[in-house]
Amino acid sequence: MNLDLFLIDEHASLRDALIKIEANHHGIILAINSAKVVIGLATDGDIRRKLLEGTSLDAPIASCTNPEFIWADQATSRELLLKQLDQRIRVLPLLDAARHLTGIVSCDHLPVQVEERTYARARAPVRISFGGGGSDLTHYFVDEGGAVINTTISLYSHATLRVRNDEQVIIHSRDLGESLHAHNLQAVFSQKGKFGLVQALLKAVHPDFGFELFLHSDFPMNSGLGGSAVVSASVLGCFNQFRQDQWDLHELAELAFQAERLYLGVAGGWQDQYATVFGGFNFMEFRMDQNIVHPLRIHPDILLELEESLVLCDTGTPHDSGDIHQDQRQEMRKDNVRQKVQSNVELTYRMRNHLLRGRLLQFGQCLHEAWQFKRQFSGKISNSRLDRIYENALNHGAISGKLLGAGGGGFFIFYVPPFRKHELINNIEAAGLKIHPFRFEQDGLRAWSTREQKNNVEIQNV
Repeated sequence: MNLDLFLIDEHASLRDALIKIEANHHGIILAINSAKVVIGLATDGDIRRKLLEGTSLDAPIASCTNPEFIWADQATSRELLLKQLDQRIRVLPLLDAARHLTGIVSCDHLPVQVEERTYARARAPVRISFGGGGSDLTHYFVDEGGAVINTTISLYSHATLRVRNDEQVIIHSRDLGESLHAHNLQAVFSQKGKFGLVQALLKAVHPDFGFELFLHSDFPMNSGLGGSAVVSASVLGCFNQFRQDQWDLHELAELAFQAERLYLGVAGGWQDQYATVFGGFNFMEFRMDQNIVHPLRIHPDILLELEESLVLCDTGTPHDSGDIHQDQRQEMRKDNVRQKVQSNVELTYRMRNHLLRGRLLQFGQCLHEAWQFKRQFSGKISNSRLDRIYENALNHGAISGKLLGAGGGGFFIFYVPPFRKHELINNIEAAGLKIHPFRFEQDGLRAWSTREQKNNVEIQNV
């Protein structure tokens, strides 16, 4: 749009003003002084009325302009502009702070909403696995079907991602206490250090833009809560926000598995990736042709009672899940160990049925059986210290419990009746261990995008 057609010197004649109004097709003209400051507005109707009063066409346009006209600026919201145009206002001039004309708004010429810079955020929850562990390993269910029952809880891994204007890649991890800086994506892969998981994810995603990524988690590393899969899901969720063809939940879980198991080379099963991406209470079945996630419809009262009956205890000992899974893989070549895994799978089906029918005491008792099976899968799953923690919990109120994740450390989950919960918590804390409060989380991976400017984020490149 030619803005000069809307401007005329305040000393110019009405005749010249009409010529410009005819040319701009909007029925208005803006009078300006020698400094190009807009001092008034006149419509073709204003000029017509002036002429009917006997004013000459040679009179200055300033004689019929209105200095108190309605105008807007670039910061005026689209909502307000629409409301003003809906009040029989045909044209709105846009002026800057110095009252210079910067644009014209009309029903046919509304400002185009420019696409703003956005950043992506994501969070993914950790999981508690109640039974079936070990049967989600590919080398087990290649011959026999596997099944697990798990739920996600209110401890999360968080990721924030923003695209850069250059090819640089910058990653900040509060969990690792370190940052990674690289000139481009290829330079990321050549760096050594603690960012192996993120590097494996970037190999799977292969973004074609520079970015800055911020990571932090609500839980300690090597906790047995499926943490690496949770971090992977949050990172993938952020990158998914910048895709036109977004990955679905199964694809996100498979990408997380691909990065950790194939690229990073860490041994383990499939349930962690599905649990954090899908979220909620799930019964999962694993076969070579496909993995199936069955959401469980459990009455809210049953979930609340189970939530209050569980105690999450940090043993204070980190573990190496990959090392334990490698040992477990060797042990599973033995027929007696594979039989125990199969018995654990059968137990998982019973646990599912108890849970759906609200038989929580039986569910809790099955948790003890699940732990007794699991601790026999490998000599690295438990040790004398972990056995003492478990026995001490049973002696002070707990009906059952099991170590979460691969084993060797991390977190215990205990099932305790309502009237002995205080006794159990007091005993655990007296032993110097830490209790982690939690709630069941019905949602899995959540990812969203936000405009930087809308949240008053200063856009800058590091």
